[in-house]
Amino acid sequence: MARAVNGASTPCIKVCVIDPASKLCEGCGRTLAEIAQWGCLSEAERLAIMAVLPERLADRKG
Repeated sequence: MARAVNGASTPCIKVCVIDPASKLCEGCGRTLAEIAQWGCLSEAERLAIMAVLPERLADRKG
């Protein structure tokens, strides 16, 4: 579920741990690059990334 921070959507659930194997955040599924760029992305870009996060997390846990 998306959360709003200063009007911007974010998938962050405050579980900020990068998995060394997948290189994805264990909480939200974003890459370090996506996390770093998040504040500069448009809302449409954020929503596009957020749309693929559930599949990423499922594949990682698979």
